[in-house]
Amino acid sequence: MSICATASRALGEPLAGTAATARTWLLIEQPGPWGAKALTSSRLDPGLGRRLEEAARGTGVRLGLIRRPGRTAPTPTRRVFAAHVVPGQGWVHEASIPSDDAERLLALDLKELGAGNAASFLDEAHGVSGTPYTGAPLVCVCANGKRDRCCALLGRPLAAELRAAGTEGVWEVTHLGGHRFSPTLLVLPYGYAYGRADAALALAAQRAAAAGRVLLDGCRGRSVWERPEQVAELAVRAATGEERAEALTVRALPPGEGTAPLQVRVDHADGRRWTAEVVREVAEDARPESCGAAPALTARFEVARLTAEAPSH
Repeated sequence: MSICATASRALGEPLAGTAATARTWLLIEQPGPWGAKALTSSRLDPGLGRRLEEAARGTGVRLGLIRRPGRTAPTPTRRVFAAHVVPGQGWVHEASIPSDDAERLLALDLKELGAGNAASFLDEAHGVSGTPYTGAPLVCVCANGKRDRCCALLGRPLAAELRAAGTEGVWEVTHLGGHRFSPTLLVLPYGYAYGRADAALALAAQRAAAAGRVLLDGCRGRSVWERPEQVAELAVRAATGEERAEALTVRALPPGEGTAPLQVRVDHADGRRWTAEVVREVAEDARPESCGAAPALTARFEVARLTAEAPSH
């Protein structure tokens, strides 16, 4: 079977605009093996996993299972993280719940979590009793080999290397999308995803996040935005050198507000503004989206033109 990451790298497939989308991430510790659909094929009760998936549908919350790198054994408690990544409104909270009582997660109001309201995560009445997370930025490395072999062959060794080096905040995670960009990782609190990562890049991304900044090398985009908006934001950062995570906000212009088929407005906190004309391109060379899949011509988004506008007042 082919390794999709090798084919993607050989073709020079762009990373920008490929991050999975989520306004809020809910990450649940689950040691032990994971199946391809981890929420319903791990040691987590599959009925609970299905109910959580149903509750999260359409809320803007993306669910994931996490575990410490290396062989992991069951523990009396499990960690749970909730992270809202909307610029200017973000937060990360953590909780510890009994491993044999994960049912209490069903009391969380996922619609409210997706909207940025963490009350149900923080309120003891809901059985979670979360608190603000104050540790090192979380580095979640995709490592579910049952989902795609690249995540096992490339992601798990990276997570293990980071852990062996004493890096705090490192977890393996079940699925971040884009297996072909392995090793892939998500850095919280800001929700930027990275691809084709190594230990140096992961550490640099974590240091940048700790300083309120974004590492542009290997960046796939910020998960809060859709793919065209991700690629527009990164284009502005590349053009201006702006690294501050919260400096930019992005929105797609509704049809009729611009002349191009797809336009994205990028606003800077200092009043500067850009309009990006984003086009959807189909790759000329076929390549598998995941290991074992048939080669296919896939679409990507690119900025055809970036125009600086008059500052807003």
